[in-house]
Amino acid sequence: MCSIFGMFDLQPDDDVAALRRQALELSRRQRHRGPDWSGVFVDDKVILVHERLAIVDPASGAQPLRSRDGALALAVNGEIYNHRELCAASDYDFTTGSDCEVINALYAALGAAPFIKDGLPKLNGIFAFALWDGAAQRYLIARDPIGVCPLYWGHDAQGRLCVASEMKALTGMCADVAAFPPGHVYDSASGLLHRYYEKSWRDYEATHGHALAPGGLRRAFEQAVHRQLMTDVPYGVLLSGGLDSSLVAACAAKFSRERIEDGDCSEAWWPRLHSFAIGLADSPDLAAAQIAAEALGTVHHGFVYTFQEGLDAVPEVIRHLETYDVTTIRAATPMYLLARRVKAMGVKMVLSGEGSDEIFGGYLYFHKAPSAEAFHEETVRKLDALHAYDCLRANKAMMAWGVEARVPFLDLEFIDVAMAMDAAYKMAGPGRIEKHVLREAFEGALPKEILWRQKEQFSDGVGYGWIDGLKVHADDSVSDRELAAAASRFPFNTPDTKEAYFYRRIFEQFYPGEACAATVPGGKSIACSSPAALVWDPAFAAMADPSGRAVRGVHAQALA
Repeated sequence: MCSIFGMFDLQPDDDVAALRRQALELSRRQRHRGPDWSGVFVDDKVILVHERLAIVDPASGAQPLRSRDGALALAVNGEIYNHRELCAASDYDFTTGSDCEVINALYAALGAAPFIKDGLPKLNGIFAFALWDGAAQRYLIARDPIGVCPLYWGHDAQGRLCVASEMKALTGMCADVAAFPPGHVYDSASGLLHRYYEKSWRDYEATHGHALAPGGLRRAFEQAVHRQLMTDVPYGVLLSGGLDSSLVAACAAKFSRERIEDGDCSEAWWPRLHSFAIGLADSPDLAAAQIAAEALGTVHHGFVYTFQEGLDAVPEVIRHLETYDVTTIRAATPMYLLARRVKAMGVKMVLSGEGSDEIFGGYLYFHKAPSAEAFHEETVRKLDALHAYDCLRANKAMMAWGVEARVPFLDLEFIDVAMAMDAAYKMAGPGRIEKHVLREAFEGALPKEILWRQKEQFSDGVGYGWIDGLKVHADDSVSDRELAAAASRFPFNTPDTKEAYFYRRIFEQFYPGEACAATVPGGKSIACSSPAALVWDPAFAAMADPSGRAVRGVHAQALA
């Protein structure tokens, strides 16, 4: 994982040398994402800057990646998990061992239009890239289907198009800064955005009646984890002790053991799997993570943080995450603190459990879904929004310290398998715990108290005192008068609680203006629901808090 910065549509009378210096300075704002090396490419109409975090091919994979003939220049933030298969089917003259160079190979083989239609859908990975075709004087900008990798774009005062991995690189220069939409590609030849990621499973009728045997679901996920263990540097797993992170750890531990038994350590420098957890002193997650780690045989590291340490970090968390969303900040702060510990131990890549709750309806409010169709439609809405919530959190909180977070549940091949399943088989309810179908598929892989542990959102699982303390602090920091006048100060996405106001006030210091504010989605939520799901239970309207404890009658420690 890295960062990219691009400036396009330079004109003959532009001072290219001055713009190059400006591009380097703006890219420096996101260098935490790529502390290992910086690369620059300059042509008459384009400047590309790349800040590298070397995970695959650290020795020769520096970017921007150039084709042998010099016609193509590619800056990528991401990983292509099926690059070996794609490379084997190509006669392209590769110049590095980078997994991302296969993007150049597909473009060179197909040409721009077929690449958009047929090439991009072949990529199973997480990515945001800018590709310059010097011969055609054409460029493409694209983002992965789910939006695991962040990407922003906008225009400077002279109308030049600029793109960057993080908004902070464009703030103050692009008045129209916006998030680049996942699953889309921009083609300079047409000046249009194209949606290249279309799936039949988005329509419930396409999934109706489709079942999947537990063994098939298990194999599909194990294969996803195996694909994402592609690394040439020390790696680990984030292990909260919840179902999702524990399943990721169980699969990673299986493949790590297989490498040791086979005497083959060529795929990773650390065949012994290290796991990491964090929480307050009374954290439910720390206790559960220890149980899971002992059962899986990982080298486990559980870290304790204090409420004050978390509170002190909140402004930096908001600066790095570029959001004022309440639940994202609650969960991102301990993750940000954990990332610093992980980096200090020499680990550069971790596997994490994001995405499972969106695919399988794991949030506790899904217990209230009125039908399989409504359940399925909400999972699609949640997947569409992930780039602004959990993907943003996991990516930016970890990358603040130069640690790459990979998310096997969002492996594109696995998503196709899991989302093709009729939601009737995923539904929770009386006597049936959330994500029952996933738990059943992995029977025997984890201790029962972990495999069947109730869903605990990360911001709750680190210790209930974390969210409760944040609310108390916000209540002391924001006056009743300030909150009453919130609509005057923040007419867009007006905060309706003191905690939301507290975060918004910090966000504005770093990212002023409505364009920046508009990159953050709004709307009420209960236990991480979309606003549309609030109609599922009349009680939701009276208790719209993003904590899982807001779902009365479901969470064992529900709020009063």
